[in-house]
Amino acid sequence: MKKLILSIFTLFLVVTAFGQYDPKALVILDAMSKKYKAIPAFEANISQTLTNDVEKINEEFKGKITVKGDKFKLVLPEQEVINNGSTVWTYIPEAKEVNIDNYDPNSDDVNPTKIYNIYKKGFKYLYLQDKTEGGVLCEEIDLVPEKKDAQFFKIKMFINKKDKSIQSWTMFDKSGNKYKYTISKFNPNVKVEDSFFNFDVSKYPGVEPVDLR
Repeated sequence: MKKLILSIFTLFLVVTAFGQYDPKALVILDAMSKKYKAIPAFEANISQTLTNDVEKINEEFKGKITVKGDKFKLVLPEQEVINNGSTVWTYIPEAKEVNIDNYDPNSDDVNPTKIYNIYKKGFKYLYLQDKTEGGVLCEEIDLVPEKKDAQFFKIKMFINKKDKSIQSWTMFDKSGNKYKYTISKFNPNVKVEDSFFNFDVSKYPGVEPVDLR
């Protein structure tokens, strides 16, 4: 009986906490956001892991990401995603195809240029604990969307306690998928032109453009 009461009490605390906006978490998130806003452009190695315990899915992809303001280029083994702030190209080399779509900065999609500011609108946030992630002491924070029909029901962030850089973040969807992104070899001194974030179809002979706009 005591265990049952304790479990109910613990659940009550969790639900109550997520009904609020944790001031400690906000201080950490603001410091993290300020750090990345001060960087004109950066490049990093990134690993993406997709897991689903029920479906027994465990897939990992490694790639490189370059970010400049609201622009980014993500290069993975099987595809490239390029966003120049208004247009998004998804290039699939094996299929010799590139999908072209408009970029909506107000959408609920989570992309590398949003993760540093995503907490500022439409999310509740909670500091959980200090925890070592990838050998680095981090501050663990959960973000929960205010909208019940949001694409992801939780985003877990590990923020380097020392320098406020993002060590990793994991997005949880309602079908049981967990998408984890881990940052390594971070380079904040990249000089890159805006043209780097455009996909010139004419330079890819045989590639079929699929315009979804």
